[in-house]
Amino acid sequence: MSFTVGLAGGIGCGKSAVADRLVERGAVLIDADVVAREVVVPGGPAYQPLLDRFGPGILAPDGTVDRPALAAVAFADAGALADLNGITHPAIGAAMVAQREALAATDKVVVVAIPLLKPEHRQALSLDAVVVVDCPVDVARHRLVQQRGMPVHDAEARIAAQMPRDERLALADFVVDNGGSLDHLAAEVDRLWAWLADQKAGAARRA
Repeated sequence: MSFTVGLAGGIGCGKSAVADRLVERGAVLIDADVVAREVVVPGGPAYQPLLDRFGPGILAPDGTVDRPALAAVAFADAGALADLNGITHPAIGAAMVAQREALAATDKVVVVAIPLLKPEHRQALSLDAVVVVDCPVDVARHRLVQQRGMPVHDAEARIAAQMPRDERLALADFVVDNGGSLDHLAAEVDRLWAWLADQKAGAARRA
């Protein structure tokens, strides 16, 4: 029986780094960002609805969705953005549920990486636990500027647009502190992996 973990974290906090290290330890990753790209490929569940709503201007010459072009149109006004989310979010959710259910009979730790984790995801994705990767806001801002090359005002805007840090932490069953060095992060992931093993064993005993 698998054990499913929701993994969240603010931008610049290193959620992907933690996910990669969990996969190295044997976890299986379902990444919402990857699924979001898969549902909009030609023939995918969101492809034709996006084309119907936003028109052929969102397509690249090869017929695939030009993500920057789509973003430019969808983020132009609140109604368009709501339509985009109304098309893509259900498709992403259904695909993630299907992937999780396909792993249900395994003995794996299944990590579901969700940037915008909300309380309702716990039930919708049958999460056994929620893990939040956390770091101070100034550390996240520094990483976005130094590592991703973002202008400071863009980094601050991206951080401000997210769920507040305290609300994200309130969802957590376990918090990974990624405010320090890579060695510190490795130790934190070791601590998390041990915790997950205990939680998984406890769930198996209760089943």
